[in-house]
Amino acid sequence: MASFGHVSELAIDGPEALEKMTPDFDLVLLDVMMPGMDGFEVARRIRENPEINDIPIIMITGLSSQKDRLQAVKAGVNDFISKPVDRVELNVRTDSMLKMKEAQDEIKQHRAMLEETVEKRTASLRKTLKELRKAQRLTHQAHLDTIRRLAVASEYRDEDTALHINRMSNYCAIVARGLSLSADEVDLILHASPMHDVGKIGIPDAILLKPGKLDNSEWEIMKQHSIIGARILRGSSSELLEAGEIIALAHHEKWNGTGYPKGLSGEDIPLYGRICAIADIFDALTSNRPYKKAFSSDKALEILQEGRGTHVDPNVVDVFFDQLDDVVEVQKKYTENEEEKRRGVPSNL
Repeated sequence: MASFGHVSELAIDGPEALEKMTPDFDLVLLDVMMPGMDGFEVARRIRENPEINDIPIIMITGLSSQKDRLQAVKAGVNDFISKPVDRVELNVRTDSMLKMKEAQDEIKQHRAMLEETVEKRTASLRKTLKELRKAQRLTHQAHLDTIRRLAVASEYRDEDTALHINRMSNYCAIVARGLSLSADEVDLILHASPMHDVGKIGIPDAILLKPGKLDNSEWEIMKQHSIIGARILRGSSSELLEAGEIIALAHHEKWNGTGYPKGLSGEDIPLYGRICAIADIFDALTSNRPYKKAFSSDKALEILQEGRGTHVDPNVVDVFFDQLDDVVEVQKKYTENEEEKRRGVPSNL
């Protein structure tokens, strides 16, 4: 049925009207007095349905009291037409409501377009951030890999010490956790400590691989590796290389001030250097070197206890012993890797 140029749909009562209602409707003309369900209840039901609750409602009524009109407004009615219905008034009021509905639909459409645009841009941003995080991870991994290879290069001339950097860096991380350092600092010392002996690159093979005790002049040259290592790592903006510089320079300092290269003592020695010192000593004692056979772990631990408060920080020694189960687990893991390497089984250093 057509009316004022619009397509209309007729319902004989309230339930049928509600059954026919869809979001495609633009206006509801509603009588108050209907069989089965009055106009107030139909209006309330329409407003309770989120799919159709924004459709304008004009109530056609013979009721004129303020109470009835307030009840209609509370039910969600937008406008009223009194009986008997005047066609001109009906046309004017329906046009007004339809224009209001058209404006609402344009706003909804614009909002939907904005939401779609925001959703697309958010998805694009998420993708970009994901790719950025991936690139950062790859860059960080490449950074770590470069540092690790530099550390391996400094030790590789002696295959018995090639895995030393893996064991001692993990020992450092264990001690750092035992000292309640932050997770970031634990990770930092794990990846920076392999650079502790990078300065050995500048030490002649005749001294580095000498199968016996070094004489005084050779020892003075050997001690230069801590300074050489610090110089190699100096001047970088990388937090990791800065930590590596500290460790390279400080890991041979002794608690009582008799170490090198600066003769620092006590807490004047950077903490990272003190942590690395005990890890380096334990692994050196329990590893084969050109000038000695490996000591047993028990003998190495005994030597560490003897050096507590003289050679190494007593607090760091205590933490090392508190975490001994984890230390032994790392030692076992990399010792097995070293044995596999000697048998020709590939392993990741």
